[in-house]
Amino acid sequence: MADYIIPEGYKETSLGVVPEEWEVKQLGDISNIFSGTTPSRENELFFNGGVIPWVKTTDLNNGYLTDTEERITEFALKSTTLKIFPKGTVLVAMYGGFNQIGRTAILGVNATINQALSALVPNNEKIAEYFLLNWLLFKVNKWRRYAASSRKDPNITKNDVLRFPIFVPPLAEQRKIIEVLSICDKVIEKQIQLIEKIELRKKGLMQQLLTGKKRLPGFGGEWKNIAIKDFAIEVSLKNNRNENWEVLSCTKYDGLVPSLQYFGRQVFSKDITQYKIVPQYCFAYATNHIEEGSIGYQSIYKNSLISPMYTVFKTDSNMIDDIFLYKLLKSHRAIYLYNVMMEGSIDRRGGLRWDNFSTIKFLLPDIKEQSAIADILVSCDNEILLAKQKLNKFRQQKKGLMQVLLTGKKRVNI
Repeated sequence: MADYIIPEGYKETSLGVVPEEWEVKQLGDISNIFSGTTPSRENELFFNGGVIPWVKTTDLNNGYLTDTEERITEFALKSTTLKIFPKGTVLVAMYGGFNQIGRTAILGVNATINQALSALVPNNEKIAEYFLLNWLLFKVNKWRRYAASSRKDPNITKNDVLRFPIFVPPLAEQRKIIEVLSICDKVIEKQIQLIEKIELRKKGLMQQLLTGKKRLPGFGGEWKNIAIKDFAIEVSLKNNRNENWEVLSCTKYDGLVPSLQYFGRQVFSKDITQYKIVPQYCFAYATNHIEEGSIGYQSIYKNSLISPMYTVFKTDSNMIDDIFLYKLLKSHRAIYLYNVMMEGSIDRRGGLRWDNFSTIKFLLPDIKEQSAIADILVSCDNEILLAKQKLNKFRQQKKGLMQVLLTGKKRVNI
């Protein structure tokens, strides 16, 4: 006997207490479930000139999907087991790593899918497609628990999908819940569009200000073409004393980040005595992978550590503003130069070592104009950060609503 009182109008089920009118079903009870196919890439006739959308895990956007990165041909459709799924089909990723498993989308166009996805064609008399999508999003961690129990590579199977449990309210209540959650989605989408607008404006400012095409009021004079080696020197300090300082990793977009925090586990060596020290106000870049823009600026810790596969350097603060330089080093032009210089290397695996990296030249204004430009770009960064924090707040608000609406803890008026 339960040691708690079930509220009036509710009942006990295998998934917990729910409203009396609600049912507990499995996905296989309320939808037809299919798998996809990947045509052989060796046959050019399957992809070249394709017009039929072909969905991969990376296309899934947790919302309505109207476009895909790749398309297949009519010939591929006739020559393989590919099947076209109709608009309204709900897709879920079955494998591809923990960050991919459980990703979902609703087809907004007729499309085919690859073998990493399950297609759920809802029975419209039992379940509303958007209600189903939100349930899958709400339960994404359950998918990942299924995958974690896999004996082989982390994945979920078609049987997992068939047996996946779901609360099913009456259709009228589903639709009302959808109305509420759709309002949240519209607010979230509007905020995403705002962030994209701000980021686009920042990109335009960088292209103008970092090249001197646009000058700030009060500044004049010619910019000078100066090599990195003229204002910076390499720093080669190893952690010989085995100091327990923060170990950093360098990311393409976020620069230097605490490795444990970023990856959620230890990916660096247990022996950190050979790791390089990155003092405060120094730069570090991935010697063998800088062509992706993997360079960062360490401004937080008095000292930190990074893999010996990185190059570390510091600048002369009388000649260069570090924030201005960091923006330059992450610019499209800089990344283009890294690629060109690495492709021209005799030993491609040797990456871009300091001797070559330090010969890169940039057009630079005087230090005061550098700082003024940096201040404007930092203001843009702060505006983007605040907008993203607001976006996260909206997403948390939706998550809270999902917690009460999709479980029946809070009812909607029909």
